[in-house]
Amino acid sequence: MQIKVNTDTTIEHHASLDEHVQTVVGAALNRFGEQISRVEVHLSDKNSQKSADGDNRCLMEARVAGYQPIAVSDHAATLHQAIAGAADKLKRAIDSALGRLNDSKRHTPAPVAVEAEAEEE
Repeated sequence: MQIKVNTDTTIEHHASLDEHVQTVVGAALNRFGEQISRVEVHLSDKNSQKSADGDNRCLMEARVAGYQPIAVSDHAATLHQAIAGAADKLKRAIDSALGRLNDSKRHTPAPVAVEAEAEEE
């Protein structure tokens, strides 16, 4: 899984930030394995000059095989909290999407039902 980190002009993009995002996203999504090809992370701070709560935003978009991109975002007081919150939301969204896929596979008519209809004729 490739993880790409993008920042706006208000956030300093450095190696430790990339490592933190890689660690948090990797831990949250590792169970999905090869189903996710790429995750794009967009970080921003609405009011970089002020220390107001909730101005840090993390948007994550995952590319899952066989699906449209799945995107979530989280706002928090700190960038680290926003990253963790978005990673948790993304994990739940992907789990939900893949769960629906597996449910639809389970609800297909069983071949036994087709054979039973043939015997009645």
